[in-house]
Amino acid sequence: MVTIATNAKDKPAEEDEALDFVPLTAAEAKALSEKNPSISPWWVVAGQVVVGALVALISWAVTGSQTVGVSAGCGALAVILPAALFARGVTGKFASVNAGSAVMSFFLWELVKILVTVGVLLAAQRLVIGLSWPAMLIGLVVTIKVYWVALAFKRKPRPV
Repeated sequence: MVTIATNAKDKPAEEDEALDFVPLTAAEAKALSEKNPSISPWWVVAGQVVVGALVALISWAVTGSQTVGVSAGCGALAVILPAALFARGVTGKFASVNAGSAVMSFFLWELVKILVTVGVLLAAQRLVIGLSWPAMLIGLVVTIKVYWVALAFKRKPRPV
């Protein structure tokens, strides 16, 4: 067995790690999960839909050009559609079987998300006549930022 010195006393690393790790009791784990509630990915997707629609409508109203509004909407759609597919994939039955399938599911759906995003952007280029790339990129970036807003406004823990 190989031992690695971790401090001045030359204790093996395994012993040092064993002393630092203290498992939580069931009550401590429950209190920790109540203190830090998780955010449903569907709330994030719903927020993206609202923000994406607002960006498209505001850009249309400000510029007076329907094409600019549609371009911003395509940028938002390039975020919303992949996020919805990802949320469906990682909350499905396969993803919750065990830790290995959860990791595999995460990476698989992240790949799907990237491919669908690129597909929507390419489709918008071909389907929207007179596409405004700046408007589409603004719609995409503003809609992506909903992830950060969702973290800022995550549910507050209920008093116990």
